[in-house]
Amino acid sequence: MSVYELNASPPELVADDALGALQRWARERPTQIALRHRRLGLWKAWRWIDVQREVERVCDGLRQQGFVPGTRLALSGAFEPSLLILALAARQLGGHSVVIGRDSRGEDLQRQLRLARPAFAFVQRRESVSHWLHSGLDEQWPLRLYSAQANATSSGLWQVQSLSELFVGGAPTTQRQGWTQVAGDEVVWVDEGTEWRDGLAHLFSRWLQRGEALAFPETRESASRDRREIAPTALLLSAARVESLAAEIEARLPLPGSWRRRLCEWTLDDPRRGLRRWLKARVRHLLGFERLRRIEVPSVPADAVLHGPARQSWLQEYLERAA
Repeated sequence: MSVYELNASPPELVADDALGALQRWARERPTQIALRHRRLGLWKAWRWIDVQREVERVCDGLRQQGFVPGTRLALSGAFEPSLLILALAARQLGGHSVVIGRDSRGEDLQRQLRLARPAFAFVQRRESVSHWLHSGLDEQWPLRLYSAQANATSSGLWQVQSLSELFVGGAPTTQRQGWTQVAGDEVVWVDEGTEWRDGLAHLFSRWLQRGEALAFPETRESASRDRREIAPTALLLSAARVESLAAEIEARLPLPGSWRRRLCEWTLDDPRRGLRRWLKARVRHLLGFERLRRIEVPSVPADAVLHGPARQSWLQEYLERAA
């Protein structure tokens, strides 16, 4: 049993100064891009002023739905703009956010829900909503569950509603920026979800303290393609995601022992000039690393994640640089 499970009040995911930091960036950098997310094949962007306005919209929606100070909001899904905005709005209203792993089901999901006992929830995927509704807990406490994918329905004391119910009033014009603006921007890439228990707190701290833009893929399956289009300057990852990314890269490389694989390894040995430099630049482009400077793994020393595939992979230099 974890410390979290022993504690009736889970740790706060949104720091006390988060809302003040958001107001600062909305005031100092109102038209600079704060968030990017690929949706239905199109990249959409939120300026800092847009994020602030969206938080206010969701505050109004939550109030209308009965959200009061002390209310718990459960979040389950990939990290993306809607999830961040909901967490910030809940904090502004004096509520608290908790995370439920997006792949949780069965007894594991029941355990997490009993511990959290949320009155409100955002569950991203339709399949996850189904697991929640079949958890057998819908008669134990009332819950308003919001999802952009699931149809409105009810089960016992639980009600499923469209996420649009919380985004009341007129929406700000969503920006579709040409990538000419991205060329000089600092962009932090995040393809994690609520299974990273401490990830949301790290993400808010990183984003709001430094005021750098975040970018998110459309799905887990499209992450490699989407990252290549953004060409981020940093990756924010859990230790588990570093290893899985290293394994994905390993799977895309030529087979060990082949002449193409030996060529890749030769390129890594001394990539500073000539053909090796050109080859490395080509591989970096294919991986979406052409502007990458560092890979940040919060609260984990670089040596702790540099093992297995990560130690021999194209990730090593970026992990060492962030250490």
